[in-house]
Amino acid sequence: MTDALLISPAPTRMCGELSPPGDKAISHRALMFGAVAHGQSRIRNCAVGGDNRSTVGALRELGVDIVQNGSEVIVTGRGWAGLRASSSPLDCGNSGTTARLLCGVLSGRVFASRLDGDASLRGRPMGRVIDPLRQMGARITAEGGTHLPLYIHGLGPDQVLRAVRYRSPVASAQVKSAILLAGLQARGTTQVWEPVRSRDHTERMLTAFGGRVEVRGTMVSVAGEQRLHACELEVPGDLSSAAFFIGAGLIVPHSELQVSGVGLNPTRTGVLDIFRAMGGTLRIDNERRVGGEPVGDVVVHASRLRGTRIDGALVVRAIDEFPIIAVAAACAEGTTVIRGAQELRVKESDRLRTIAIALQAFGVGVTELPDGLVIEGRTGQDQPFRAAAVSSGGDHRIAMALSVAGLRAGGPLVLERASCVDISFPGFYRVLQELSGVDIRAVQ
Repeated sequence: MTDALLISPAPTRMCGELSPPGDKAISHRALMFGAVAHGQSRIRNCAVGGDNRSTVGALRELGVDIVQNGSEVIVTGRGWAGLRASSSPLDCGNSGTTARLLCGVLSGRVFASRLDGDASLRGRPMGRVIDPLRQMGARITAEGGTHLPLYIHGLGPDQVLRAVRYRSPVASAQVKSAILLAGLQARGTTQVWEPVRSRDHTERMLTAFGGRVEVRGTMVSVAGEQRLHACELEVPGDLSSAAFFIGAGLIVPHSELQVSGVGLNPTRTGVLDIFRAMGGTLRIDNERRVGGEPVGDVVVHASRLRGTRIDGALVVRAIDEFPIIAVAAACAEGTTVIRGAQELRVKESDRLRTIAIALQAFGVGVTELPDGLVIEGRTGQDQPFRAAAVSSGGDHRIAMALSVAGLRAGGPLVLERASCVDISFPGFYRVLQELSGVDIRAVQ
């Protein structure tokens, strides 16, 4: 059997309710803070996809006791000094968050560590994390200077990381978080400035674990040599995973969906703002707070979408959702222009190129720019996408977006490298099938 699926469009509408898996980014951070806190932390609704399994596996290799029962995880931490050297390389799989955040955790330890990952992760840049950590005194070398496998050689017995005042050239929550995790172990106060504020899950999570953090605009500051304490928390539903069904509800005629328990952190809700700017009918019900994060139920109705322009700070707030935004744009009236999104070229795939190639195979007019895309909408057609065989490129978010496009195709879609969705959303195809009635089968 090949890793491919045949998706035969049939739906006249998308209808029903779903709860997305726990937020992947928040789950990574909860696991890592639990590992270096003192005591037993209980994490409910923890994401269980491949990326988060990589974080669990790496922490276990570092001597952390982790007991998992479905989406509930108990992490027993013994403080920063409770981590121990692994006898084997730490396998980060496909997870850039695992690799980059572990760099921050391990830079302040006295033992040596080696981080590695799959072919895709080996191709992703680590220099943006390595450089500031070296300024703090971390001893790090990497393949070709900037890529995995990466070696953290450990500090001397009497050495401590030194605090840094760092102005990041990119707005990246992973870079910021790695520096803050190292800063918690350093002597002095570490400050990080970003050109635009990136997602702030690390800052919120640190407070939950009893840490001290200061936020002023795009600057985040942490005092060094902090002792963290275990806590109980619940992870909100992942908006990045929910976005694919929100997008499907907008583009499939006569649809009405409720996506329940979705995290609505304002640094993450750019995708909702973009869909609204395109004319999408969305409302938020039952707003509340879960684990220190704003949460609500997103109700979406099929809508007549129009093209829009997306750039600036909005790109940072929607950086993981552009595959489904591009699919929605292809179903809209007029032209959508995406600029300032060059960060998409260094994700699990070169998402700008992968999206452009797939949409062109569907018959959509797409112009690829160095930092974005120009997408010509096909709203006047009953089936805006023609039947095609396309590949996800091994990128979970591309796979989910192309599957949604298959709901509006004029014939069967063959999706190659389909199983990568398990990285973030195990069970995605089952949920898609239940809500839409689409026929999804493995290609023999």
